[in-house]
Amino acid sequence: MLKRKIMNELLQWKESVNRKALVVTGPRQCGKTTAIRCFGAENYKYVLEINFKETPDMEEIFRGNLDVDTLIMGMQFRFPDTVIDPRKTLIFLDEIQECAEAITSLKFWTEDHRYDVICSGSLLGIDYNRASSYPVGYVDYIHMHSMDFEEYLWAVNVTAEMIQQLRSFFDAKRPVPQAVNAEMMKQFRIFNAIGGMPEAVQKYTDTKDMREVHRIQNDLLTGYRYDIAHYASASVKVKAEQCYFSIAKQLTEKENHKFQYSVVEKGSSARKFENSTDWLTAADIAFKSIRVNRISLFPEDYEDPSVFRLYTTDIGMLTGMRDFSFKQAAVENTLVMNSKGGFWEAAVADALYKNGYSLHFYKNETSSKREINFLIVREGKLVPVEVKGGNTSAVSLNALMKNSPELPYAFKLADANIGVSEHRVITVPLYMAMFI
Repeated sequence: MLKRKIMNELLQWKESVNRKALVVTGPRQCGKTTAIRCFGAENYKYVLEINFKETPDMEEIFRGNLDVDTLIMGMQFRFPDTVIDPRKTLIFLDEIQECAEAITSLKFWTEDHRYDVICSGSLLGIDYNRASSYPVGYVDYIHMHSMDFEEYLWAVNVTAEMIQQLRSFFDAKRPVPQAVNAEMMKQFRIFNAIGGMPEAVQKYTDTKDMREVHRIQNDLLTGYRYDIAHYASASVKVKAEQCYFSIAKQLTEKENHKFQYSVVEKGSSARKFENSTDWLTAADIAFKSIRVNRISLFPEDYEDPSVFRLYTTDIGMLTGMRDFSFKQAAVENTLVMNSKGGFWEAAVADALYKNGYSLHFYKNETSSKREINFLIVREGKLVPVEVKGGNTSAVSLNALMKNSPELPYAFKLADANIGVSEHRVITVPLYMAMFI
């Protein structure tokens, strides 16, 4: 199995004295089931797995009383060869979003406290207009993403010690040896062409065949089409699919990367499509960076929700939407200007999102036309982030920092090495977004 960061989080949950039933959410095909199976095999003598999508008849176990003794009895009759010991057995409820009664039962597993229960599922099928279906106060949560760049590096045999050495350069703001920097930029380009879906990463590590990776990405995108058609409401599904599959065009064919409904369908407006983008973000298929009209430590107070950029929750899904030549150009660093800027902006968004940041961007529509790609709150401080596909000057960022002494520092991510400007702008190579 590919090494995943979630394994440490799962172990911390197991070692917690007051642990509750655990809900692992995340995009489809990001590796939830594989990780939980591996965790169960390594940490429990027995694992009882119920997949409500593969075996929907298992819902019958949860159709009667939901007290734990009744549920255990039902499981013992259905799985006579599996030992269900509260000290030695992990109960794994997969694709739990398919069984509302199983979701309800999580309250009773937690109250009983004899059994370790992990469930996984996507947010597909959950009504985004309602509060969460999971019993409030009775579950712990872990949100899992597709693989990030650091996990990819582990997969291609870059050790944790080597990554820590790179981090030491980042922390000290010292240039990385040029040969190392060039190799890491090459690996970052490859990673963003592949994306972080485990199946795609595994195929690349096994074969180094980008065409096979592209085929897998197309298969995953076909699965996403099916998911949208299957789970979205009738009023949303066609529009949500149109919005999702316009993301690559929005980011790699336009100079302005703001999501525009007129690109989805000529002459259209938010009135027709707005609920569709909300559904995509609620279903964990896409995420937004929302424009703010003021530079503030609390960017959410100054949001303009009508203006946003939309990104896929895995960068590989964006490259999979383009033809193979786009992937080849991304790896070879020969993308044309509009494509290059949008692609690297999306790559950094992918890294920041997987690091847990809420993303905003700033754009001044006055005569100065100042624009900052991302605003993040890092260690309690507002930090502007600018992205450059090459190593051109960050005019807006430099002007902002010159006139905003209250901002402690800013990052410029570029195809460059580490350096610090007179206006507290820290230039770092694009791949070091993983350290921010």
